[in-house]
Amino acid sequence: MNWLILVAITVLFDSSRIFIDNYVSDVYFKKNGAVSQKFFYGYAYIAIAISILLATNFNLFQISHLAISLILLSGVLVSIAGIPYYKALEIEDSTNLGIFMQLAPILYLIFGWLFLGDIFSPVQLIAFLIILSAPTLIILTTRKRSRKVKLKAIFFAFIYVLVAVIGNLIFVKANSVTANNTLNFVDEIALLFLAKGVTNLAIVYCRPKWRKRFRTVLKADKKVLRPMFTNALIGATKDFAYRGALITAPAVALASAATDSITPIVIFFMGILLTLVWPKFGREKLDRKTVIVHFIATILVVTGIILLQI
Repeated sequence: MNWLILVAITVLFDSSRIFIDNYVSDVYFKKNGAVSQKFFYGYAYIAIAISILLATNFNLFQISHLAISLILLSGVLVSIAGIPYYKALEIEDSTNLGIFMQLAPILYLIFGWLFLGDIFSPVQLIAFLIILSAPTLIILTTRKRSRKVKLKAIFFAFIYVLVAVIGNLIFVKANSVTANNTLNFVDEIALLFLAKGVTNLAIVYCRPKWRKRFRTVLKADKKVLRPMFTNALIGATKDFAYRGALITAPAVALASAATDSITPIVIFFMGILLTLVWPKFGREKLDRKTVIVHFIATILVVTGIILLQI
């Protein structure tokens, strides 16, 4: 499958995932202890992983120990990245968060420079500044008493992106290690899901207050399981598509740039549409100033990422 098709699938499912995460965090968890959702997703990803491994007749003894170790490490890091992600969601809405997370292509290029010897062109340096100007614009147009909160959200978003990027790069490395082995891409993803699920549970069990929070929310309204179950399937599909794009694209930075240049546009317009059609789900601020600021910020991000590919 063409990697650009995988990018399109990733954007669609990732945008939907972020909105559902935002909805569940706001409506059911009341922006308090949203990270406790990992309790559910831990079991969900383990179930998905086991189902895949059984269906593919996975044979552990035929696989390189290095490859398995790298994939499991990738899954652990991706799971850990979820902690600052949910912390950011407790502070910001989906549209703002989508803008703040556009640092991924920059990090991919930086790591490429550090570990692969890639060289930055003057145009790429200008692109970095343009991309970074998007969250800066949002901060500067926010009331002073809210700026501290915005900065906190950006901090959590940055940590999330940083850890997730490292995890994804390790997965790409693991895929190259398994090129001459019998482990196929589907099994690689299944092992990633297994590590992600186990780490999710470990994180929640190490923090009793998060586990208690989830049980409290579930006891109050069992309907919370519906969007979470849907989101588990959406998230798994997104994981398949995104990592497939990273592996099949000419360069991981190119796949990330292509994905992240489209995602803020989809999130922005999806947020407006959902707020108008289904306010309870969208819940984005649609005053004139907010819409204009986000539109300009989205244009800045897209412009910067396009320049990164020159």
